[in-house]
Amino acid sequence: ESESGADQVDILLAACRKENVELREEALEIGGLTSKVIDIEAYAIERSFELVGSQIGVEGEEQTVAIVDVGSTMTTLSVLADGKTIYTREQLFGGRQLTEEIQRRYGLSFEEAGLAKKQGGLPDDYEREVLAPFKEAVVQQVARSLQFFFSSSQYNEVDYVVLAGGVASINGLVELVEEKAGIKTIVANPFVDMTLSSKVNASALSNDAPSLMIACGLAMRSFD
Repeated sequence: ESESGADQVDILLAACRKENVELREEALEIGGLTSKVIDIEAYAIERSFELVGSQIGVEGEEQTVAIVDVGSTMTTLSVLADGKTIYTREQLFGGRQLTEEIQRRYGLSFEEAGLAKKQGGLPDDYEREVLAPFKEAVVQQVARSLQFFFSSSQYNEVDYVVLAGGVASINGLVELVEEKAGIKTIVANPFVDMTLSSKVNASALSNDAPSLMIACGLAMRSFD
């Protein structure tokens, strides 16, 4: 119900380009699946935040949490107050930039660079010359995203930063963000309180967990 009148309700209207929906439908059809619902990433993240709340360790207290999802090409900031989304912003920045720099510097194919990024085996100067500058760039993106939020809202701080997306698994990144931003920071793991099947590779799932926030949020969606 709307606060402005008992005979009215507040609604959320979401719109996107038709071709964006059709591309996803076609991808599902290739996999032999039929699409039923198109959802919004920001609200999938909001639902999956329930799964990482225990990592913050403070329950029943009002919290403002910034979830920074650094994907392949896009970084999405979602700010939640008391578990509800109050702000979202996207920026063109992601892990693909690190892959492309590895590819360029070491003369690898894009696929080889992607594997090397995850599995290691790169030259000794990789961490100093390639990875460290990229981590600094991530920190700058986080800081810039938060400044946009602060400047366009009544908030001037957040209680926690939650890093999500594939980039969040980079060793030492969470500590660097916490140090530079001065905000308690964790890496999202939506599976932390789940019981895993014996068929699941727990180590591989732990490494991929930050990149599966949106997938978990989609899985939690009610279809009623």
